[in-house]
Amino acid sequence: MNDHDVSNDSWPVAELDAVRRLRVIARTTPGASFAEHLIAAPFDRVWALASDLEGQMPRLISDISAFTVTSADGERLEARARSPLGMRARFDIVLRPGWCLMQSRFVLGGMAAVPEADGTRFAFFGALRIPGIRLLDRALHPLTDPLGVKALKRFTDQLDGH
Repeated sequence: MNDHDVSNDSWPVAELDAVRRLRVIARTTPGASFAEHLIAAPFDRVWALASDLEGQMPRLISDISAFTVTSADGERLEARARSPLGMRARFDIVLRPGWCLMQSRFVLGGMAAVPEADGTRFAFFGALRIPGIRLLDRALHPLTDPLGVKALKRFTDQLDGH
């Protein structure tokens, strides 16, 4: 083996858990909103609620009035979202325990959860996918950052029974 050969066993990259992976996606996506919180509830309870996409997307995101899964093939789903103003979007989704990544033509979003300590670390992420957004990234943060925090609060309030 020479200096240019690299085996998978020697590759010096750590495995990232689902929340850390989502954080990396959010931090490298222009105009993204990201929030995470340690929830005092077991992973199974948190993820059962989070993975109910048809019930949760309209609760967490005020721009969605209806979210309907139209097909599922293993961990790959397709869904249609409708806004209160009647706009529609088709989403491609990867959904597995602790991981959900959704994308439409103009939106990228996701949720992630991992067991931690006596609870579950949960993260929420959303971003617009529009031309030129990278140029507006810094200016958008005061507008986008609170969106993830609000969605996360709406989610944790359900687990707390509020």
